[in-house]
Amino acid sequence: MEKAVALIDLTTHQGAHPRIGAADVVPFIPIEGVTLEGCVKLAERVGHEIWNRLQVPVYFYEAAAKRPDRVNLENIRRGQFEALVKEVGVVPERQPDCGDRCHATAGATVVGARKFLIAYNVNLGTPDLAIAKKIAKTIRFSSGGFRYVKSMGVMLGSRNLAQVSINLTDFEQTAMHVVFETVRREAKRYGVPVVGSEIVGLIPKKSLEMSAEYFLRFENFRPELVLENRIAEAMAARGGLPEFLDALAAPTATPGGGSASAAAAAMAAALGAMVTRMCKQDSAGFEDDRYYFTEAVDRDAAAFQLVMAAYKRPKDERGPYVEEALHGAAEVPLQVYERACVMQARLEALEIPARFGSDLAVAKALTVAAKSGVLENVRINLDSIADEVFKGAVEARLKVADGH
Repeated sequence: MEKAVALIDLTTHQGAHPRIGAADVVPFIPIEGVTLEGCVKLAERVGHEIWNRLQVPVYFYEAAAKRPDRVNLENIRRGQFEALVKEVGVVPERQPDCGDRCHATAGATVVGARKFLIAYNVNLGTPDLAIAKKIAKTIRFSSGGFRYVKSMGVMLGSRNLAQVSINLTDFEQTAMHVVFETVRREAKRYGVPVVGSEIVGLIPKKSLEMSAEYFLRFENFRPELVLENRIAEAMAARGGLPEFLDALAAPTATPGGGSASAAAAAMAAALGAMVTRMCKQDSAGFEDDRYYFTEAVDRDAAAFQLVMAAYKRPKDERGPYVEEALHGAAEVPLQVYERACVMQARLEALEIPARFGSDLAVAKALTVAAKSGVLENVRINLDSIADEVFKGAVEARLKVADGH
């Protein structure tokens, strides 16, 4: 997104698709291992970060919307960038959820959480745009069509064809093949053939399975009959903790002690979340910690891989690259240490019934272990760093963290 803001100037941009920003929309979608509610929290965190770092205002939409009129993306995009840049700060209804002014060249960004959206276009064998617009009006929900369909008629200029551009916002409720068949029948009424269709971006496998079942008239179809599904099911049984432990035990440098320490902190956070939920207390802080530490498992491994890559450079030029990589390898465990100290103080402050005492005790012990582990990683990297200013700054941060 930072690159889009730097390179795209909407004051000179032209195109067919509605937009209000250089990075127009950032949706978070629960695919696996996360809920829609979790995606809402992530959207809120990213939205505030976008404004703080890039000074691009943010509107929240769909499940993350703060106002009913901002659930639908098209309401926020109304008038596009050209209208928005004039109305922000003047029209109260256009005030962003994050930020107080429009970015002069990058506009604004819409961030939210939603179910998987399928962008699907059907190409008609005619250059008559009016026909595509009539069909789009027939199938879209806002004009009385399918509940989970948004559509419009556009020109496919590269082929001189009219196109029905479709967004399916819940393919399980309104299936893709149902929409396709409806477009085909409507086009036939106007004496126009359907010459093809296209998927924009990614599509859930389940949607294709549903379409295959419909068109091929399978009488015994189940997802388990698909070879790849069975393989994925078998592999999943070996995923998660066993897979991480296999990687940890492998004769490779990463993942190593730093990743293991971050994983210990993540387990401590998970126990903190469990205990607070059981006691009807706020678990949001521990959930944020769990996400952070889980991510740090991979971040620590990636940081050390950069160190190894730096050492593979020619000896006469590797110096500055190794120094920079070592800074990163010290920074990740340092950040984990700082956050673990804060979490430890929060765990110590919890007041819970005695029956949850053992779970809380384990959370505290895991936090102590995590801190000890990442501190070892910080120290061993500092020993190899030549920059005394950086080393002094790290020592100062450690002292501040220990004050929690």
